[in-house]
Amino acid sequence: MPLRNILFIMCDQLRWDYLSCAGHPFLHTPNIDGLARRGVRFSRAYVQSPVCGSSRMSFYTGRYVSSHGAAWNGFPLKVGELTLGDYLRPLGLRTALVGKTHMEPDAEGMERLGVDPQSIIGVRLSECGFEPYERDDGLWAEGPDGAYDPRSCAYNAYLNAKGYAGANPWHDWANAAEGEEGLASGWAMRHARKPARVREEDSETPYMTRRAMQFMDEAGDAPWCLHLSFIKPHWPYVAPAPYNTMYGPEHVPPAMRSEAEKRDPHPVFREFMEHRVGKNFSREEVRREVIPVYMGLIKQIDDQLGQLFAFMEARGRLRDTMIVFTSDHGDYLGDHWLGEKDLFHEPSVKVPLIIYDPSPEADSARGSVCDELVEVIDLAPTFIEAAGGDAKAQAHRLEGRSLIPFLQGRPPTDWRAFAISEYDYSIAPAAVKLGVEPRDARLFMVCDKRWKYMHAIGFRPMLFDMDADPQELVDLGADPAHEAVRARMAQALFDWSLRNAQRTTVSEARAKAMRGRSQRRGILVGVWDEKELPPDLWSSYRGDAGA
Repeated sequence: MPLRNILFIMCDQLRWDYLSCAGHPFLHTPNIDGLARRGVRFSRAYVQSPVCGSSRMSFYTGRYVSSHGAAWNGFPLKVGELTLGDYLRPLGLRTALVGKTHMEPDAEGMERLGVDPQSIIGVRLSECGFEPYERDDGLWAEGPDGAYDPRSCAYNAYLNAKGYAGANPWHDWANAAEGEEGLASGWAMRHARKPARVREEDSETPYMTRRAMQFMDEAGDAPWCLHLSFIKPHWPYVAPAPYNTMYGPEHVPPAMRSEAEKRDPHPVFREFMEHRVGKNFSREEVRREVIPVYMGLIKQIDDQLGQLFAFMEARGRLRDTMIVFTSDHGDYLGDHWLGEKDLFHEPSVKVPLIIYDPSPEADSARGSVCDELVEVIDLAPTFIEAAGGDAKAQAHRLEGRSLIPFLQGRPPTDWRAFAISEYDYSIAPAAVKLGVEPRDARLFMVCDKRWKYMHAIGFRPMLFDMDADPQELVDLGADPAHEAVRARMAQALFDWSLRNAQRTTVSEARAKAMRGRSQRRGILVGVWDEKELPPDLWSSYRGDAGA
């Protein structure tokens, strides 16, 4: 049966190594592991930015962060950037969303162009090109200045209909526990091990899984690409019973960090260690409280994917649907004295990536592990090719490369030698402490299979030897013995910076076809003598042309 559909599953803040198929010693994820046995697991997949919004915009556009410009959460994706829906709808795929995109629309650009945000075009521009079957970024927080996300929340309406009282049951039930003196908010990590007040079947992950099933049933036999985008295991780190107590402190791996990292660290690294989340995750009591719940949230996702895959099998959808499983970035969880994400150590910038291709051409690669350097911008051209399109014809816009050759056991011989990631820290406390202007608060990572190099504008670089130091504990950025390596990696970053990122309206083929066209239309620049050009180019300029 030919491939008809694409199921694009993304978790939020899931580390690459928190799956049993990736070697986690305690966390068992049989359904995700089963997907890896049916497909290809990519062991070196890097996000183009280790923060939600900018990373996702690279997934959806197939472009680097400095190309699409949405460099941090809340930075709008400018009008004119093509996204997955723009590429897949013309190929006959209904392209829909269940869950999170963290996309901020370019409201100013739409107003300038006279685009009604409620029109079909306006909705597509506001939703990363997806049909918002259910958009839910999963952060229905409220503070003294109002709501973080002012849109209506269908999940809150669902919870209210199920009998969960209050104006914001997302917080009061799904992300809070019972405390001794009222609600124990999930925003305070000391409550992480307490069970969420919501019933497990009504928590966020099962709810979104059911919504994905509803979409598939409603879509019928029409081809689709469904982006199922879970909010978990992203904070607040709160899980419903029984997932809140499935794992304990004895299942928490030792932190990957050393005291030496805090002695004369890189200035940007130092300031991120001083952020509240880094200082708290540097405490073992915090890791012992939070990480077991983080694991429980992952286990819940795996259990829900088991139900989803069984649902698809019963309807024959596993025979004609490509399934992709990944994450938008990782989570430090106390490694390197950091929490959250943001910098370029492996726990933050590397993500799980598993792709199942049901086509017979993929049989030879099933169950394999690909160690090549993969960037998440490779997924957009992969989807286009899987849907029967010509991704190479879009190379003037798409900066990734299709992974189909790896899925079909015929790896290319000219694959990339370096992977790139970028980070804009212009609104972070670190930029303020360092006195860095927003225009200069940018970080760049380039890595090959051994070396990882970080360029920070205005500061020395960082460098790690991932062969000799796989935990990235020894920064060689100032070591005189590694000057040649730093120069080579800096040159690779410079070469990448010269890419043609903005000629997005003229393809390579069109540029070639335009060569000489102006001469054929009468523009004869720099000519001294008519004999310098073929006679037919003068046909319109001869004195007897009208005779």
